Amino acid sequence: MSALTSNNSVREWTAEEIRSFGYAVVDVIVRHLTELPDRPTFRPVPLEVQQDFLEGPLPDAGASAARVLQAFSEQIEPYPFGNGHPAFFGWVNSPPTVIAIFADALAAAMNPSCAGGNHAAVYVERQVINWFRGLFGFPATSMGLLVSGGSMAALTALAVARHVSTGGTVRAAGLQGSHPRLVAYKTREGHSCNQKALEVLGLGSDNIRIVAHDSELRMSASSLEQMIVADRANGCVPMAVIASAGTVNTGAIDPIGDIADVCQRHRVWLHVDGAYGAPAILSNRYRSALEPLSRCDSLALDPHKWLYVPVEAGFVLIRDGDAMRNAFSLVPPYLRTDGSRAGVGGPPWFSEYGFQQTRSFKSLKVWMALKHHGATGYRDAIEHDLALADRLDDGMRRSEDLEGFTPRSLGIVCFRYAPSVLRSNGSRLNGINQAILERLQLNGHSFLSSTVIDDTFWLRACIVNYRTTEREVDGVIETVLAYGRELTPL
Repeated sequence: MSALTSNNSVREWTAEEIRSFGYAVVDVIVRHLTELPDRPTFRPVPLEVQQDFLEGPLPDAGASAARVLQAFSEQIEPYPFGNGHPAFFGWVNSPPTVIAIFADALAAAMNPSCAGGNHAAVYVERQVINWFRGLFGFPATSMGLLVSGGSMAALTALAVARHVSTGGTVRAAGLQGSHPRLVAYKTREGHSCNQKALEVLGLGSDNIRIVAHDSELRMSASSLEQMIVADRANGCVPMAVIASAGTVNTGAIDPIGDIADVCQRHRVWLHVDGAYGAPAILSNRYRSALEPLSRCDSLALDPHKWLYVPVEAGFVLIRDGDAMRNAFSLVPPYLRTDGSRAGVGGPPWFSEYGFQQTRSFKSLKVWMALKHHGATGYRDAIEHDLALADRLDDGMRRSEDLEGFTPRSLGIVCFRYAPSVLRSNGSRLNGINQAILERLQLNGHSFLSSTVIDDTFWLRACIVNYRTTEREVDGVIETVLAYGRELTPL
C-alpha cells in the first residue's frame, strides 16, 4: 500500500508516492484559489470544529496521507482568514501571488539552514538584499535580512540603534551601566510593534516621546527637533526617531526628508517603518514622497503586505552594515568569514547580523515573486490598488449618508455611515457603525476593519489586493448603506 492510503511511519517516499500526493495537493490549491471569489469573504469556524482542534488528542496511530489531506479540506481550508478573497479589505493583509505559493513548497523541499554557509539559499537572499538596496537607494555597505515581519524588523533595527547610541557598551553592561538615559521618538500613529521593540530592548515605554503631528497625522519635524534639543539639555541621549512610510490607521506618510534633516543635524538614528507603504515608491503618485527613504539609517518592509508574498516575509535594511554586524555578532573578528566564494564558509553569515541562528529559506518566495513580476508588474498592481481606493473614496463621497476621513493616503479609505440628521450625535453614530461592521464581517459579502481617530469610530478599508475589481469596491458602498438604513429607519 502507498503512503496515500496506508498508515505510515517516518520513511522515504517513492517518486510515485510524492508525485501522486503532490498532484492531490495541487488540486486542493487550485480549488481554493479559483473558488474563493464565489465563497463568503469570511466564515467563522463552527464550534464543533473548534472543539475538535482544541480538545482532540494526539493520534497514536498515524493516518494515511490521503486522510490527512481530507481533514485539511474539510476542517481547515473552508475557514480561511479571508485575505485571499477579492472583497477582503481588512487591516493590511494581501492575497499571495501564485508563484510565491509554490516557492514556499520548493523552499521546504530543500529545507536549508540559512544562518550562513556556501549554498544557493545564501546567494538568493543576498540578491534579494541587493534588489531592495537598489530600490530604496541604500549604499553597497548596507546590510539586510529576511525576518518574520515588521515587528522583528523593528526589533533588529532598533537594537542596532541602541548599540550605536551607547558606543557598543550595551552589549556588556546592558542598560544597567552608567550611561545616560536613552529616549526614542514617534507619533501616536506609529505602529505598536515599535513600542514593543523598545520595551523588549529595555528602554521602557516611559522613555518614548510622543511627537506632535499635523492635520494630516504626519510627524511634525519642528516639534521633533524641539524635543530632541530639550532632551539633550536634560542629559538624555536621543537614541532613535521612528517615522512612518504609511501608517496602518490612515496610510499617512511622515515628511521623511524633513525628519532626516533633523536627525542629521542632531546625530540621531532614523528608523522608518515602511512595512506597509514602502513599496509604493514604485508608483508615480508616491515616488517623490518616498524617495527620502534613501536617507534613513534603517528601514522595515513587509513583502507579505504590498508585494503579495505569503507570510512570513519581512525585511530589514540597515545603512551601516558593519554596525549591524557589531551589534549582533558573537564571532571574534579574527574568525569571521571573509566572503570567500571557494570555501565552505561562504560570505559572512546572516546569523552575525541578527538574533536568529536558525533561519528558514524565506528569501526564495520573495526572489521568485520579484523575478516573475518584476518592478513593472508590481508597479501596475500597486497602481491598480490605488485606483480602486480612489474609486471607493469617490463613491463614498457621492452619498449624502456617508462621511469620509480626510486626508487619505495610499490604499486606505476610512469612512462611516453618517446621515445628516445624526451627525451631531457622535456616540450614537459610533454605535451604529460598530453594528454595521459586525454585520458586514459576518455576512460574508465583504470584509472591512475599523479604527478610532479622536474618539470617532471609522470603517476602514485597505486595498492591497490584486484580485479586487470595481464590483467588490462598489459592493462595499451598497452594503454599508443598506445596513445603515436598516439600523436607522426614518
